[in-house]
Amino acid sequence: MVQNAEFQGIILFSKDYREKDRLVKIFTKNSGKKMFFARNVQRKNNFLKQAIMNFHYGTYIGKLQKDTLSFLNDAKIVDVFSKIQADLFLNAFATYILSLLDAAIEDNKANPDLYSFTKQSLQLIDEGYDAQIVTNIFELQILSFFGVQLNFRSCAFCGNTQDKFAFSSYMSGIVCLKHYLQDKTLYKANPQVIYFARMFSNIYLDQIKSINISDKIKQELRIFIDSLYDEYVGIKLKSKKFIDQMKDWT
Repeated sequence: MVQNAEFQGIILFSKDYREKDRLVKIFTKNSGKKMFFARNVQRKNNFLKQAIMNFHYGTYIGKLQKDTLSFLNDAKIVDVFSKIQADLFLNAFATYILSLLDAAIEDNKANPDLYSFTKQSLQLIDEGYDAQIVTNIFELQILSFFGVQLNFRSCAFCGNTQDKFAFSSYMSGIVCLKHYLQDKTLYKANPQVIYFARMFSNIYLDQIKSINISDKIKQELRIFIDSLYDEYVGIKLKSKKFIDQMKDWT
């Protein structure tokens, strides 16, 4: 018989199930992404009702099933990304990160490093770091979970690492100035865009002390990363569409 266990997790989303119950998807640190059944959570003054709201994370208690629906029974130590929860713009980027994570990984596949990366990304946004740039970093580094392996380290033709670069769809990587004419599929973005894409694809989040990138480069980065997702991933998430629509509000 499966016993109750404590586990760390980030709430991905929850939805009503019958009158008093909810289904809750949680990205757990040591058991991967799992769907939980939370019984009677809609009752008044039920602490768990608050603990499973969006952007909450912490230590939960439940019965973890391997291949079937798990059961969420309680929450022990729970916190919330409060600034994300209160700000529509931050909320939109954080929702997109969690939606992208949900689309990229299979259920029940433990990945503590990805858990830490996701949590740290949300923490940076909550602490006031540029939400778009943190999201761009997340987008580039999670590509491998979609089976996409792009070479941002060196020229796909000669291995050069010190130059201005363009991006080659044919080679799935960067190409230096010397080999521009050898590839007709080049995406000749502003060299600064490729520079930041290279940096973001390999940076550790704890290396970030400040973010200061012009709006022009941020806009071009957005276009470049969108083109990568259109070509290599092909998913259309509602949360991403919402971010795109927000540009018309400012």
